[in-house]
Amino acid sequence: MVKVALFVRLQAKPGKEAALKEFLAAGLSMAEDEATTPIWFALQLGPKTFGIFDAFNDEAGRQAHLTGPIAKALMANAPELLSEPPSIEKIDVLGLKNVA
Repeated sequence: MVKVALFVRLQAKPGKEAALKEFLAAGLSMAEDEATTPIWFALQLGPKTFGIFDAFNDEAGRQAHLTGPIAKALMANAPELLSEPPSIEKIDVLGLKNVA
């Protein structure tokens, strides 16, 4: 059962919106390879504002994700794509409806 999550807010540098959008879309294949990440979303919240929401069964899964390939790729590309450091919020999941 999903118990914890992350919400990451990303602000694109001017002119880097399309590149950030492509980067996030490419992250799906990495997320699919993470056994401890059952839920992963790449989001566009506004013209320059993007986000990632992902959820995990436990804290160990969340920590594995925070040190995994997606996080490493994001931090490596942040100076080129982002106007400020990512805002990473840890979230406790109180309820979930998932219809597959």
